[in-house]
Amino acid sequence: MRDRTAAFLARRSFQRFIVGVILINAGTLGLETFPAVVASHGHLLTVVDHIALYVFAAELAAKIYVERSRFPRDPWNVFDTLIVTIAFVPSTGGLSVLRSLRILRALRLLSVVPSLRRVVSALLRAMPGMSSIVVLLGLVLYVGAVMATKLYGATAPERFGSLPTSLFTLYQTMTGDDWGNIAREVMTRHPSAWIFFTIFILVCTFVILNLFMAVVVSAMDEESAEERAALEGATARAQHAQHAEHTQRILDELAALRKEVAELRGLDPRAEPHPLDR
Repeated sequence: MRDRTAAFLARRSFQRFIVGVILINAGTLGLETFPAVVASHGHLLTVVDHIALYVFAAELAAKIYVERSRFPRDPWNVFDTLIVTIAFVPSTGGLSVLRSLRILRALRLLSVVPSLRRVVSALLRAMPGMSSIVVLLGLVLYVGAVMATKLYGATAPERFGSLPTSLFTLYQTMTGDDWGNIAREVMTRHPSAWIFFTIFILVCTFVILNLFMAVVVSAMDEESAEERAALEGATARAQHAQHAEHTQRILDELAALRKEVAELRGLDPRAEPHPLDR
C-alpha cells in the first residue's frame, strides 16, 4: 500500500494536478480583494479555498504516511507543512491578520516545481557569499553617507543634513530612484558634485550588484553540477544492475543447457560434469 501511494505521489499527472490547485487557489485569493466579486461570488470563492486546503492537507498526510521518519528531514516538507498549517489557525479576534497569510499557499509552487526549487536552493547556497557582499555594500554606503553629510549637508539639509538622512538618500540613489534631481539640487552650489554621484553609482550599482549576480550564478552552477552528478550516478547504478541481471540470466541459461545435455547423455545433472563437457 505504501509503495502504491508513493508511486501515485510521484506521478507527473498528480504533480500537475497539485500545481493546478495551487494556481487556482492563488487566483481565488486574489479575487477576494475585489469587493464586487466577493459580494456576488463570495460563497463560491470560500468553497474553492476550502477544497484546495483539504487537497493540500491530504497530500501532506500521504507524504507523512509514505516517508514516515524521513518526512521532517526534508526542508521542503517542513516548508509545505508550515504553509498549510497557517491556514488551519483560527483567523478571528487577535489572529485575524493570519487570514491575509493564506496567500502564502501560492509559495508552494517553490517546492512543487523542480526548476523553482533549484533556484531557491541556489539562493540559499549563495547566502554565505552574499553576506560578505552585503557587508561591503554597507561599508560603501556608510563611507559615502559620511562624505555626503560633510560635503553637502549645508547645501541640501533635507537630503544630507544628518547621517541617517544621507544613508537613506544614497540608498535611493543606488536604486536609481530620482537620483538625477538629487544630484542637480546639490550641483547648484557644488558643480563638481556629479563626480561623487557618478563614482558612487558605478561602485554600488555596476560593481557590487554584479557581484551579487556572480555569486548567485556560481551557486546555481554548483547546484546543477551536483544534480548532474547525482543523475549520472543513478544512471550508472541502473546500468550496473541491468548488466548484472543480464549476466545472471546468461548463467542461468548455461546451467539449464548443461542440465539438458547431461540428461540427454543419461547422466545425473547434479554430478560433476566430465572435463570434456566443460
